[in-house]
Amino acid sequence: MSDSSFNNVLKLLTVGLVFHVVFIASVFDCYFTSPVVHGMTEHNVGAAQSKRLVLIVGDGLRADLLYALNAFPSVESSPEVVAPYLRSIAETRGAFGVSHTRVPTESRPGHVAIIGGMYEDVSAVTKGWKTNPVDFDSVFNRSSHTFSFGSPDILPMFSRGATPGKVKTWSYDEEAEDFTKDATALDLWVLDQLHDLFRNASASDSLKSELHEDKVVFFLHLLGLDTTGHSYRPHSKEYMNNIQVVDDIVRETEKLIFDFYQDEETSFIFTADHGMSKIGNHGDGDPDNTRTPLIAWGRGIRGPVPDSIPSSHDNYSRPWKLGHLLRRDVEQADLAPLMSSLIGIDWPVNSVGVLPDVDPTRPGYLSPRDGDETLARAALVNAQVILEHYRVKHELKSAHALFYKPYKPLESLDGGAPQRIEWVAKVERLLGEKEWHKARQESVDLIKTALQGLRYLETYDRLLIRAIVIVSYIGWAAYASLSIFSSDGNPKYPISPTRRAVINYTTVAIVLTFWAAFSIQKSPWTFYLYIAFPCYFWQQFALWAAPALRNYRQTEKGATLSYQKLLLRGGLVFASLQCMVVAYTLRYIWSLGLVILGIAWPCYSWPRKIRSENWKLMLLWASSCLTTAIFPFLAVDKQENLPAILFGGCSMVLAGTGYAWWARKAGPQSFIWIQLLLLCSIMAITASSVVNLQAKVGLPLLNQVSAWIILVVASVYPFVSQLHHSDPTSKLVSLFLAFGVCFVVLSISVEGLFYLAFSWTLLLWIEVESTLRGNVLRAPSKQNHTNTYQFQADDVRIALFFLFFVQIAFFGTGNVASISSFYLEPVYRLVPIFNPFLMAALLIFKIVAPYVILAAAFATLNARLHLPPFSLFLVALTLTDGMTMTFFLNVTDTGSWLEIGQSISFFIITSLLLVWSAGICAAGEYLMAETLISLKSTHRFKEQ
Repeated sequence: MSDSSFNNVLKLLTVGLVFHVVFIASVFDCYFTSPVVHGMTEHNVGAAQSKRLVLIVGDGLRADLLYALNAFPSVESSPEVVAPYLRSIAETRGAFGVSHTRVPTESRPGHVAIIGGMYEDVSAVTKGWKTNPVDFDSVFNRSSHTFSFGSPDILPMFSRGATPGKVKTWSYDEEAEDFTKDATALDLWVLDQLHDLFRNASASDSLKSELHEDKVVFFLHLLGLDTTGHSYRPHSKEYMNNIQVVDDIVRETEKLIFDFYQDEETSFIFTADHGMSKIGNHGDGDPDNTRTPLIAWGRGIRGPVPDSIPSSHDNYSRPWKLGHLLRRDVEQADLAPLMSSLIGIDWPVNSVGVLPDVDPTRPGYLSPRDGDETLARAALVNAQVILEHYRVKHELKSAHALFYKPYKPLESLDGGAPQRIEWVAKVERLLGEKEWHKARQESVDLIKTALQGLRYLETYDRLLIRAIVIVSYIGWAAYASLSIFSSDGNPKYPISPTRRAVINYTTVAIVLTFWAAFSIQKSPWTFYLYIAFPCYFWQQFALWAAPALRNYRQTEKGATLSYQKLLLRGGLVFASLQCMVVAYTLRYIWSLGLVILGIAWPCYSWPRKIRSENWKLMLLWASSCLTTAIFPFLAVDKQENLPAILFGGCSMVLAGTGYAWWARKAGPQSFIWIQLLLLCSIMAITASSVVNLQAKVGLPLLNQVSAWIILVVASVYPFVSQLHHSDPTSKLVSLFLAFGVCFVVLSISVEGLFYLAFSWTLLLWIEVESTLRGNVLRAPSKQNHTNTYQFQADDVRIALFFLFFVQIAFFGTGNVASISSFYLEPVYRLVPIFNPFLMAALLIFKIVAPYVILAAAFATLNARLHLPPFSLFLVALTLTDGMTMTFFLNVTDTGSWLEIGQSISFFIITSLLLVWSAGICAAGEYLMAETLISLKSTHRFKEQ
């Protein structure tokens, strides 16, 4: 490959990687904006219903497993009612329902919604578990004092930005979050600290005085359920026992509060930040992740009321056997105004929650002293809080947006007072006339309109961003396609200086115009990047497209492709890409695709002569594809299965042994035996670790250290050893065994078997494509051994196959395109203490491992077809955004949380897969460089 060609490829890959990484952020700018704005006026209901509030959050608690009778049928001798104290509250003296969360269903966004009344920007999850991307107001900040107990991952973010000394925190050490130990100790620690607080108050007058002030909040964060669910899954005996412990803590907490204060002036709220899927994970829109329990009781809160007509229950809640009582559901952010109303504090200014009692047509949660008057005034305050949020955003947008169109239902149409002000005045007039029901109804309508106005402002730039993104992705495809027609970046017919100048000046003018508009509007800095990319892509395409097309000499059997064939193949390519898009939801399509590759493609596309002369290869190819096709069909919900893990490891050992015996004549295979020894060792250690963890005796330190050492040594061995591989297959087998260790220690079931089948399919793919090309069609000329890339239509098919295998490498192990698809049990064999970034790194390492094999195989295929490095990948780059752009257009922030979570996940995952594939293709060329040079030299010698 010439220096100019290599530089052009490197430039294209660099631009493509940066482009896809930057445009991942576009989905957040387009669909999610920061909920925090400053400069807003506070509002307060005025009258307090209670003196103090106790908020108890059972982290990771599912609503159904708390409420349902016989919720744990698979647990021997499980009680009919797993939380009798909380159930008795719901049945006799409190209100209950479901608190519906939003994606991402993680702890920090959940707590921000509960305590701050706002839904945190989805992208904020990427910024860590312990700090906030922005300071925000909260119920804690508005209280007189907040005493909080629990996890060091949650509590500090609510003390940041608060008045010094107002929010006091008691947290255990991070090392206490050990997934291999009984997590109920974390919850009992919280109860012990509450005991100590009240005990210390008897010896401290200042503490006693603080505790007896009005508007005090106690926050108990119980992390045990989340930790237990991750370790044992939510339908386990351990999770059931943890619910029972939480139930006891609630009872003991209420007793402690009453014994200390000797009054009935306390309100209690029990809920959860998120739920948990049946495999023990959360983070996406799985319904079990978004439905959390809500039970409220105490001063200012109504008791149980009969169910409504039509019933408030559905198939989800019928197993609870609470159908005679009203189930009052809320959105998670609605809890902040509920708590604010109970203790009479200023509502968090960024709150978009709606007090459940605003709607006069159905019961809420409050039982105020002044009855309907308090509810009517609270409804107006609720409307004013959201209107204030709207007002600030409206003024910011109108002051900077060019050609701004205000939201008509809330603004003036004739230059007079805004309609929102007149609306508030109407509600105040109704309050003055003591028309409580009408005032509440008007407030309900005003709140709905204000929330719609907020959404209008938050999505105001959506059309612009979508247009930029679409033009950018099409521009990227056009820009990347230039590599097909001119691999060295130097077209045969240069463009004229005049035309070049016109194109360049026009591009600069467009960029500066958009930048000026963004500067006036004070748009995010990402907008400047977004517009720069399409301008650059289309400028390059305009400069080189015509010369490159004139240099195009693609023929098929000496004849130029007809437009009909071009359209037909283009349609097939588009259909294939869209099928892969659909397969993100319907996983069986991946299996169907492998069946087509293994049977239909050879039978209907291979020349008859090749089929007859290579029938053994054809059978091997069909069997490997059909074997690999089994794995996407398997259920995503897997249980830890030690025999399956060891069977996968033994299969890899058998495959490595078979290769060593087959290649023994080529020279010593000592490197194979070393890697097989490492593989056998990790199997023994993994078996021991699994047995110990399942017995709940913890992870032996020797096992942990040994597993880390073997994993690191095995992974780096092929890269640091001074081995000389006689052929590419030897290097591929070495890489396969190196990452086989990962597929033992980090597997939960049959992942090792998939890894073996997938790798075997890739090796056969190299042989199949080489056989079909016959090592003749692409052979360099005897007079000119340059690597000038000449595109042909069949390259599109190979590029599509590559993209297909990119997806199979991810989905074949049973993953689904969501956070909940990643199992944590295997990670505990290496990291028993909660460490989100290290755990995530291990999960990603396991995901990336098959891509290393794919990269090396693809580089080998490139060389076997006598093509310049990256040439086939450059063809793939022109196709990738057919998927990415579809996923971007399918992203939504409305509908069910499952739809929202999946739409975001699909777009991000497909973008990241493309980034990974580009990176590992470069890695593949590097890893295989030595053996491929030998391969090319040997072929060139044979030709001469």
